[in-house]
Amino acid sequence: IRKPKTTVRIRTIGIDTIHTPDAVAEKVLGGSCTYFAAAASFFTQVRLVAAAGGDFHDDYRAVFAKFPNVCVEGLEIRPDSKTFAWGGKYFDNWNQRETLFTELGVLAEHPPKIPAAYQDSKYIFLANSHPTVQLELLRAFPKRVVSVLDTMNLWIDTAREELRAVMREIDGLIINDEEARMLTDIRNPITAGKKIIAEMGPMFVVIKKGEHGCILVHDEGVAMLPAYPVETVIDPTGAGDSFAGGMMGHLAASHSKDDGFD
Repeated sequence: IRKPKTTVRIRTIGIDTIHTPDAVAEKVLGGSCTYFAAAASFFTQVRLVAAAGGDFHDDYRAVFAKFPNVCVEGLEIRPDSKTFAWGGKYFDNWNQRETLFTELGVLAEHPPKIPAAYQDSKYIFLANSHPTVQLELLRAFPKRVVSVLDTMNLWIDTAREELRAVMREIDGLIINDEEARMLTDIRNPITAGKKIIAEMGPMFVVIKKGEHGCILVHDEGVAMLPAYPVETVIDPTGAGDSFAGGMMGHLAASHSKDDGFD
């Protein structure tokens, strides 16, 4: 495993209850923080910035110990609070998912503190959260070289101006094709990506299309990648966060600490 000096950071931890056509998993470790960290740690060192409640027991923490490149110094435990919890149900068509419940817990509170040792971080990934919180966290890393944002339809609907504010300060955006359409009112993902770059701030946009792969749009052109084919799907939860972790980990590992990003 390559261990460059560059690092990657993220935010949300969750406790998930997941129903699939074949099984049910109750109160398992989830959240973008978990999936992202696991994927990125194969490429680079990962620094977590996240908060969890008193219900975040040692078995959950032990999962991160399996990934030696993951630093959990920025994992803030709040004993009197609850960890973010989410329940979802998948159908025979894995692209269809129903949210059964969402309990914000610590996500409804103030954001976690960033350890002083993290402030020299250069590769920043802002996991899905309220855009105001994302902007506050982003500005805490003055030496950042590459910053990438994730968001969702909720914030596009309810906090669009705040989302536009943070988008003006980031380098890259990762969204799915539905979110790209919501942001731009354009159905074609390539055209939507070009509009985001031209009018909203990011240098590049990665648009996820589920089983159909993804599209990278930037000012020098367009690139497309297919999804890796699998015969048996067990649980697609965290697929997008794992994708983002692999991408950001590769970017961090491919650039020295003195490199810019072109």
